[in-house]
Amino acid sequence: MLLGAAFLAGPASAAPTAEPPSTPVPIATPDGKLMSYVVNAKQANPGQTRLVERAVEDAGGVVVQSWPQIGVVVAHSTVSTFRQDVLAAKAAVQSVGATRTVAVSEGTPATADTPRTPGSRGAAAYKKANGQPHLNGFAAGEVFDVAPATDPGEAQQWDMAQINADDAHAITDGARSVLVGVLDSGIESTHPDLAANIDAASSVSCIDAGRPDTSAASWEPTTSSHGTHVAGTIAAARNGTGIVGVAPNVRLASVKVVNDDGFIYPEYAVCGFVWAAEHGMDVTNNSYYVDPFEFWCDDQSDQAAAKEAVRRAVAYSQKKGVVSVAAAGNSAYDLANKTTNASSPNDAPKPVDRVINSGCHDIPTELPGVVTVSSTTNTEALSSFSNRGLGVIDVAAPGSSILSTVPGGKYALMSGTSMASPHVAGVAALLVSAHPEYTPEQVVTALREQARDHSCTTTTRGAACVGTELNNSFYGEGIADALRAIG
Repeated sequence: MLLGAAFLAGPASAAPTAEPPSTPVPIATPDGKLMSYVVNAKQANPGQTRLVERAVEDAGGVVVQSWPQIGVVVAHSTVSTFRQDVLAAKAAVQSVGATRTVAVSEGTPATADTPRTPGSRGAAAYKKANGQPHLNGFAAGEVFDVAPATDPGEAQQWDMAQINADDAHAITDGARSVLVGVLDSGIESTHPDLAANIDAASSVSCIDAGRPDTSAASWEPTTSSHGTHVAGTIAAARNGTGIVGVAPNVRLASVKVVNDDGFIYPEYAVCGFVWAAEHGMDVTNNSYYVDPFEFWCDDQSDQAAAKEAVRRAVAYSQKKGVVSVAAAGNSAYDLANKTTNASSPNDAPKPVDRVINSGCHDIPTELPGVVTVSSTTNTEALSSFSNRGLGVIDVAAPGSSILSTVPGGKYALMSGTSMASPHVAGVAALLVSAHPEYTPEQVVTALREQARDHSCTTTTRGAACVGTELNNSFYGEGIADALRAIG
């Protein structure tokens, strides 16, 4: 199928010419270093994609995964001139870019035979020692404090009251036909509050260099509790134990896009979004940013190509009926006024202090059509760590000290826009349950229109709030409201 020009067009918000260019971050690709690339076809169809595959092979690369639906190919190569050689196939190739700054640790699928120890790369130690407010791309929170809950229960869920989910549950817990994809670090399928709602047949891992793996063990959590916590907020079951999610009767699919080192590389995200599109998901939650750049810039060729691949995947999922919800991020950053960034690339020994501009985007949250969610506290103030931005934030939701499920059948408190986003994904699931005829665009519009207006508040960190009660930089259109959503 040949997709239209609008689908293949790049991001609408290119950097104005008056702005300074972003600081270059060259990605070295010496001979012998196994690197991962995305190669984007000029047209999204099987014929053009096959031409791209041939260009990859002619340049000495290996085709790892192809998505002709969106005209994206993932390739591995140890040839230093791979990018230039692929671009020589001008008839088919639109762009090519490295997806990370380091060698491919997982090896090339079907050829890698060297076992790898989880958590074996060194960048994490740098980030942890320097107190980065994110954890390997997760929007993890100001402190990322995980405390065991001694008496978990619905009565402790102030967050559900803030978004009126408790009142909504008197009307509906959501439709069983609705499927929410949790693009994250995996979901513990045996957790007593989640087991009944996990759709194993729709679950997958995308961390084998971007190739889907449906084996049961592949999409379970290994080194992180993040995905299990997110899943509980969306759809922990009403079963007389533990907690209750925003939409406790909908189904969950574990779409593992986070590797054991905590990275979400572009090829993992592309795999996840295409999988969601092809497997009937109604909503996806995305509590992460795509690594290794917190902001991917249009005026840097590697970054632009990778961003385009993810953009195509998100757009394709939306065309297939998927609503994408994403965390705004935890740097207390004004996404509407970008100037500098010092946290990328995060897979390198040390990030670069770089200039960025309005053509640099946090993905997937700043991609077209994605619902961008900021975080609130139990007093409805903006969480101090939350990103913000007039015209960027769509809605707000609770994200500070949220009680939810974690592996081992337990419960814990976590903070971050990672915790805010699944509240909105749950509300979206209730919306789809009540209005199965809605398109993704209609669901997004309803989320905004039915949000509870909130005036500006003060903050102890980052840019001050600007805008009106109807739409401002902290809350967007307001705090998500589950009761209004099903009205």
